[in-house]
Amino acid sequence: MKRSFFSVAVLGFVLAFLYVPIILVVVYGFIPDGISMSFFSAKGEFIGFTTKWYAQIFGGEKSARPLLESFWLSLTIAGLATLISSVVGTTAALALHRWRGRLQSVHYALVYTPLIMPDILIGISLLMLFVALGVDCGFWTILIAHVTFCVSYVVMTVLARLQDFDDRIVEAAYDLGAGPWYTFFKVELPILMPGIVAGGLLAFTLSIDDVVITSFVNGAGTNTFPTYVSSMTKHSRNLPSVFALSTLMLIFTCALVGVSKLLTANSQAQKKK
Repeated sequence: MKRSFFSVAVLGFVLAFLYVPIILVVVYGFIPDGISMSFFSAKGEFIGFTTKWYAQIFGGEKSARPLLESFWLSLTIAGLATLISSVVGTTAALALHRWRGRLQSVHYALVYTPLIMPDILIGISLLMLFVALGVDCGFWTILIAHVTFCVSYVVMTVLARLQDFDDRIVEAAYDLGAGPWYTFFKVELPILMPGIVAGGLLAFTLSIDDVVITSFVNGAGTNTFPTYVSSMTKHSRNLPSVFALSTLMLIFTCALVGVSKLLTANSQAQKKK
């Protein structure tokens, strides 16, 4: 079928809208001047590219230490939030799938609510809770807040996977003498693993780039990478180091997606065998 010029133009506009900003982030990681943020001198001459911002990051220079500390803090919190929310979310999804009733309707509403609530409302409510309990804001309050909204996404992803799950497989395992734990780890978990991995990747992505909720529950000295970047965008001359580190995060995220695709492809190949 022949494509019209309008459809090609719309496709090009959408692709440019989505990917040009990402390309600019990668390009600006090689900018030589962090003050003027330009590849050209005052006379209009092209200065060239530089890798000094990457050298600052890998060399652990003093100017880049706060940025690196915030990055490792974000990575640690995102990893722990992903692990905890994957376990809790998978358990909640299995409970919602297996049992029905009024209590489960309330359970589903509690799980679904964080998906539709504005981030600012979640952040304020969590801050009020921590203040009422007399808890000092810091690493643990950020982790609790991230788990709170990440669990819902994991639950919905695993529930979508459970919609195609054949419960007769579990019954067959029980008929063959398998116990509940053996059936779960050897039968159910391998089938649910693509959904759990997808939910975990979504939780990791949402956690590592959250700004609004984290800004309410973080404390002194616990700035995550997004909150630290948002505070330095208007006045820091080391802004290109942010672009360089963001490029490294992009590569890391793409590698995670590639690993998840390989796991999914391997699981599907094993099913066909």
